[in-house]
Parts: sequence; C-alpha cells; structure tokens
Amino acid sequence: MDTMRERFISTTSRLLDEDPRLAVVLADISADGFRPAQLAHPDRVINVGIREQLLVGVGGGLALTGVRPVVHTFASFLVERPFEQVKLDLGHQDAGAVLVSAGGSYDWPAGGFTHMAPGDVALLDTLDGWTIHVPGHPDEAETLLRQAVRGDDRVYVRLSLQQNDSALPVTGAEFLTLREGGSGVVIAVGPMLSAVEEAVAGLDVTVLYATTVRPFDSATLRRATERASSDVVIVEPYLTGTSTAAANDALRDLPHRVLGLGVGRKELRRYGQMSDHLTAHRLDPASLREDITGFLGVR
Repeated sequence: MDTMRERFISTTSRLLDEDPRLAVVLADISADGFRPAQLAHPDRVINVGIREQLLVGVGGGLALTGVRPVVHTFASFLVERPFEQVKLDLGHQDAGAVLVSAGGSYDWPAGGFTHMAPGDVALLDTLDGWTIHVPGHPDEAETLLRQAVRGDDRVYVRLSLQQNDSALPVTGAEFLTLREGGSGVVIAVGPMLSAVEEAVAGLDVTVLYATTVRPFDSATLRRATERASSDVVIVEPYLTGTSTAAANDALRDLPHRVLGLGVGRKELRRYGQMSDHLTAHRLDPASLREDITGFLGVR
C-alpha cells in the first residue's frame, strides 16, 4: 500500500492533467515525485527551492490571478516557518489555496526537531476561515484532496506516514459514528483511529472518527452525548488539547468534561523512531486505554 504522500503526488499529478486552473508550488520537497508532471506542465509545477516564505507568497499570488494553488512541503516548513505569509498573503488577502503537508508531528525523527510540527493545527487554528483535514489513510487523503482543489477557500491537508489499517468513507464534513456506548465519547482524529479502536475494545463507549477537524463538527458530538455520557476524550496526532476548546464550546450549555490526548509540549531529544514518540506521548494503545478508562471510569 502506498503512503499518503505518495498518493498525494499521484493524485495531484492526474489532477493537473484534468484541471487547467490547478498549479503546484514546491520547495524542493517531493520535487522528484512531481518531475513527470513538471515536464508535462512546466508552467504549472513551480519549484521555488528551499525558500518557504516565497513558497507561500507565490501560492498567494497565483490565487489572486484565479489559479488554484496546491502548496506543499513538510509541515514545519509549510505552517511554522512561513506563518506570517500564511496569515497575510493568504488570510489577509482573502486568497484561497490548498496547503498539503508531509511529515506529521514526528514522521522523520532522524531529521530532528526542525522537521517536527506537532503544533501546526493549533497554529492554523489562530486564523479565520481555514478548513483542516487530517486523513487517516491514503484513500481518505485522495478523497479530501479532490474535494479541496475544487473550491476557492483555504484548506490545510495534513499527511502522515502514520495511518490506519483501512479507509472509511469520509465526507469532508461530519464526524463518522463508528460505534455507540453509554459511558462516554471518544473522538479519534485521523491516523489515531486504529490505536483508539484497539484501546477501547470491549468498553461501553461511543467512538467518533474525525478527518475534518475544522470546522469542528459540534452537531455530531452533541448527538453522541445524548446517547452517552457527556464525558469526551479527544485523541489527536498533534498537540495535546488542540480541539478541547472546540469540544467545550460545542457542549457549553451541558454539564460535561473533556480530556485531550495528543503530543505533549516537552521536546524529546532522543529522537528514536516514530513508534518511540508515540509511546513517549502515551499514544500507543496500552497507554490510551489506561488514560481513557481512568478518565471515563470504565473497565
């Protein structure tokens, strides 16, 4: 099975053939994968080199001319380094673009802390008007990408090497209700689903699956709490607590508790492998089960 990033390259290359409005802007990352598309569409596959502020600025400029830009590099270089350009060249100019990241929170630990971006979604969440997709499987990534390029709005598609065992029919809107229970609600975001399903096996809980986290699907969460306890656990593959405020707002008129589980703020300086980071941040199934059962009081 291919990775989300490989599927992004193959899907976007086909979309360039299909849609003359589309352009891809790169900063060296994935340039080799897009080489055939660049030869076929030299005016619509633009590699600016390792210049991430320019990367976003070019995307914003293209958008102002009516082009639909797909802007791509590692998450730390797409959201964090050029954040001012994301805020001004896209948001302030009311220009639409599709930002597609690779690398997730710590997909390439050998690259060091410069290549880790657990705070990317929280950072974008400070800006208005962004749709944020967090697919958990290459098939879902393709579905969400195809939806994103058809619009004119600002979309962030967060790709990772971490992925679930199988794809689900995601819609780009509401959370999917995978099972119902009475002792609480667990929201699994993107590639955390397989670990969450293993963690809650045999527990009387509702499981929601989220691949579009902004806008936050308050309606589905409220319906879930009508059938279950209003205690909510959100398991996210990025910074702990990124969506707890959104869940609190959704349930603001109801007695409830929210626990956010995700990547901690403490920097891990022994980089190891991705699996080591998952365990260190208690995102492995055994740790998730311990934290979920402890919070919800279920066994």
